Amino acid sequence: MSSLGPHRVPFLQVERVWLFYALAALASIIFLAGVAAHLWMWKKHASHLRASLSKEALKRTLLDTFLGRRVIKGDLGAGIMHLLIFWGFLVLFLGTCFLAFHHYLFSFLEGDSYLIFSFVMEIAGVMLLAGVVWSIIRRYIQRIPRLERKWEDALVPGWLFLVALSGFMLEGLRMRCQQPPWEAWSFAGAWIAALFSFPACQTLYPYFWWGHVLLSLCLIAAIPFTKMFHILSAPTAIYLQNSSGLASLKVEEEEEGFPLADLVFFDACMRCGRCVEACPSTGAGEPFKPRDFIQGARHALWYEHFPLGDIRLQSRNNKGEVDDKIWYCTTCRACLEVCPVYGAIFKAVMEKRVLVVEDGTRVPAILNQTLEKIFNYDNPWVSSKRNRGAWAKELDLAHLAKNDKNRSLCYFVGCTTSFDARAKRIALSFSTILQVAGVEFGILGNKEACCGEIARCVGETGLFVEKMARCLELFERYEIREVVTSSPHCFHTFRNEYPQAPFAARHYTLFLRELIARDMLQFERAGEVTVTYHDPCYLGRYNQIFDEPREIINSIPGLRLVEMTHHKANSLCCGGGGGRMWQELDGETKMSQVRIREAEETGAQILITACPLCLIMLEDARKALGLTETLQVMDLNEVVLEALKTGEY
Repeated sequence: MSSLGPHRVPFLQVERVWLFYALAALASIIFLAGVAAHLWMWKKHASHLRASLSKEALKRTLLDTFLGRRVIKGDLGAGIMHLLIFWGFLVLFLGTCFLAFHHYLFSFLEGDSYLIFSFVMEIAGVMLLAGVVWSIIRRYIQRIPRLERKWEDALVPGWLFLVALSGFMLEGLRMRCQQPPWEAWSFAGAWIAALFSFPACQTLYPYFWWGHVLLSLCLIAAIPFTKMFHILSAPTAIYLQNSSGLASLKVEEEEEGFPLADLVFFDACMRCGRCVEACPSTGAGEPFKPRDFIQGARHALWYEHFPLGDIRLQSRNNKGEVDDKIWYCTTCRACLEVCPVYGAIFKAVMEKRVLVVEDGTRVPAILNQTLEKIFNYDNPWVSSKRNRGAWAKELDLAHLAKNDKNRSLCYFVGCTTSFDARAKRIALSFSTILQVAGVEFGILGNKEACCGEIARCVGETGLFVEKMARCLELFERYEIREVVTSSPHCFHTFRNEYPQAPFAARHYTLFLRELIARDMLQFERAGEVTVTYHDPCYLGRYNQIFDEPREIINSIPGLRLVEMTHHKANSLCCGGGGGRMWQELDGETKMSQVRIREAEETGAQILITACPLCLIMLEDARKALGLTETLQVMDLNEVVLEALKTGEY
């Protein structure tokens, strides 16, 4: 034993060390070339390269990267497995860097520090092996449905397994060759050392050393060309997605292509399938899978714009069709809720729609007609501007006029609530509630314009900008500073998509809750009624308004709220968003029917929602499934109004 005490002898029994340096240099060059290719693609084909500095985004990136919060969310087993692989790989990599630093720059791994180093490296190796084995069991034995089983999915964990196992074998052979008294600190190596004789270890050690080196260097070189590039692109994607805004499609940008955050996300996607599991379109048997869209979009970008084509080995020859499936997306945001790297797939779909609409040849015919109606008649429903305010004839409502200082609140009814026969009852109910509460408000009647949300979400950004300008001009002309909307889609558009809007927008659920808190609404009590609540996507996931509607329901005496299996951020989409209301799309079943069945399973007598599109879709599904006798579908306004009148529903 050396007088240095516990230590490590570099290049023990290894000849031709120069060859190691040559191979290490080659692996580094290949690795850097692959990384440079990704950076070139990001720079050349991003619609913009702006990335804002954000402490909150940096904090999320660090927590999600090192603690795996998003991976653990919704799947504890997958989260633990990921952390074992991540921390095992990271510690082993840092340990290798420490060894190089110790050997070439400053000696510090001697004595007790070396013993601690050896023990930590053994723990990290065990963690990596356990995580890799667990991942193989989940994918190929448990056969988790959302996981794919392509050849790369076996190659990467198998490669990591061989690197870790060969490292343990090498350590065991080294222990047997040196027979140091501190071998217990390398406990896994000591177990393996007991399996070999001293002469065998002397013979085998150089071969295992070179084998481990080749496996490790090839792994490093392969990182940019396999799904392992995730270790670099994932933290970058998490930061960019959180710093650039997750829910908005910035229509003011004129450059073509995807934003930088989305391009990085394309390369960070590990095809884990969580988005597929959460997607309501996929769940309804429709031919759209968010994962396939991302992989197809990524491949198309590389195939069309990089001189060597797609450098990702697994997808090099796999073309994905993306354009003909994008109209199935409801833009419900469910994919973002579950993606470990905050992949806003719905936003990438919307950006792709912009390009398709500009091309003009692959837009569904009915959707084209709808866009023409919005352009010509300021609504997607009828070929007329005259009857937008016809729903209000039964009520004595004030129409806003210029300089009307007595009516600071504008009730923005919206297109669907103004024209659809079923949705009109939302406007009637809410207006009546405001009158009962003594609230001074006004409507725009036939002067009201379309907010442009439909045009925005289907990719007709020019039309959206035009409608936005029309609405802003209208609100400015009538000095409107406070707006309450029927539709979550109008609310979201005003609140998040109109840049620096000079007015405050609220959805009616927020306004009703305020009226109840101020004791401006008094409810009658009747018999017990069991109800359940459907969270509209643009109210819940987009704007985090989950509790307010439930507080309103719970404030009404006699109502007993039961939750569906999927509720709040995990709610199922009704299938009407993303412009789908104005398309004919096929699937094994309708999303609205899946949702209405889930409501039926709760035993509720009334299914309550707070969106005109949801109301229409769920009402149609109720009739189609023959549930008219056992289940009602009502808007929250209708429930509140009935409670104000009689307490009977």
